[in-house]
Amino acid sequence: MNNLSNPLSGKKLLGQILASLDENKAEDVISISLAGKSEMADFMVICSGRSTRQVVSIAEKLADSIKKSAGLPSKLEGKDQGDWVLIDAGDVIVHIFRPEVREFYQLEKMWMDPAQAPAKG
Repeated sequence: MNNLSNPLSGKKLLGQILASLDENKAEDVISISLAGKSEMADFMVICSGRSTRQVVSIAEKLADSIKKSAGLPSKLEGKDQGDWVLIDAGDVIVHIFRPEVREFYQLEKMWMDPAQAPAKG
């Protein structure tokens, strides 16, 4: 979507984001292709941090990583509360939740195809 202004777009940006989330111990990471569902981005990533402090830390480190590698400042929303941080990285939207907040909003159910949804149990 932002291919002209973002040298790391689409799948490459997604890969870098997933690597950063893994490195910073994000939990229950799910990536969802938004192809045919939305024009706001190519992918959505949803993950959890164990506490408000970890959610904010993961978000800050991810924003730094995106800025260094893609040269684009990411927009962060919700960092002050630390329950749910949204990072708009252009072609990839990242949601970082505390587990209780993630369970309440259940974004996976809204955006994933039912066949892709992770099994609970």
